[in-house]
Amino acid sequence: MIKRITLYIVILSSVFMNAQGESDSVNALLNDGPYIFIEQDNLLEKRFVNGVIQERNLDFKAYNTKFKPEASIFKNVDHIVALSDIHGQFDLAIEILKNNKVIDDNLNWIFGKGHFVIVGDVFDRGPKVTETLWFIYNLEKQAQESGGKVHFLLGNHEFMVLHNDDRYIHEKYQKATMLLGMSYGMLFSNTTVLGKWLRSKSTLVKINDNVFVHGGVSPKFLTEKFNIKTVNKLMRASIDRKKSEMKSTSFYNRYYGKNGPIWYRGYFNESLDDADVNTILNQISANHIVVGHCSQKKVLELYDQKIFAVDSSIKNAKYGEVLFIDVDSYARGTMKGEKIKF
Repeated sequence: MIKRITLYIVILSSVFMNAQGESDSVNALLNDGPYIFIEQDNLLEKRFVNGVIQERNLDFKAYNTKFKPEASIFKNVDHIVALSDIHGQFDLAIEILKNNKVIDDNLNWIFGKGHFVIVGDVFDRGPKVTETLWFIYNLEKQAQESGGKVHFLLGNHEFMVLHNDDRYIHEKYQKATMLLGMSYGMLFSNTTVLGKWLRSKSTLVKINDNVFVHGGVSPKFLTEKFNIKTVNKLMRASIDRKKSEMKSTSFYNRYYGKNGPIWYRGYFNESLDDADVNTILNQISANHIVVGHCSQKKVLELYDQKIFAVDSSIKNAKYGEVLFIDVDSYARGTMKGEKIKF
């Protein structure tokens, strides 16, 4: 009996040591960050290098810590490019943008005075969310210096993370937050640089006669008066509201429900006809709506080019496309950079 117990303990110890070894191996491969925390007199940078947390204090001026709410309406833009639902697939997104001449081989902006719209869902699923966020953060500055603009719209997965819903984060981020001893949402709180930056973003943007929004604008959402600036203001403010408080009124169902702008899928799975779509467009004073959220094999046009779907399944890390809008001309930009007009 004693021999059996001894053998059992040896086996358990061996299993534990093997598991510990595998865990240490996974930790050693963990590279992530930086995460910049805003403290009273300085900035604290935290990052993972080969599984080791590295910290250093930075001068308060090392990063911008104040971000103005972004505008909701832009006019007279000659060139627009849009994609959606990157979901942490940084490498594929970069390949698509290089081949379609939005950025060069050094990840620098080469789209001139054009506007680049990311129609939500950079977060969750994939392993390189942080890299993608900092890429967008830096690209914004380059675009602005060239007279162009980057618009990073918040999708349902941005709002999920900002409300501490981490159901869809990659295992890399599960490991990182465990080692840091904090929730994933805390890395993007209003006491971090990325968190404050995200809180300046819009949910919808109108460029010329095109409205860009992650899910869509539904008929039910339009039963109340629509004002794009008001919607963006309310959605920004909602980031730091508790869900329980929002659910105590009709606000949560209207803005976060299935008919709200970040979750709506009705252009694809409801029996809308041309008259319904025309009514929506008339109420929002637009001629086209560009949406992500619903995965497709390529960029699609619906309802005689009134609706464009730009979630081309980049999340699968195999293929993806962009939508080009040149004045009144619409075209798909394939992963290899071929331009195909609708």
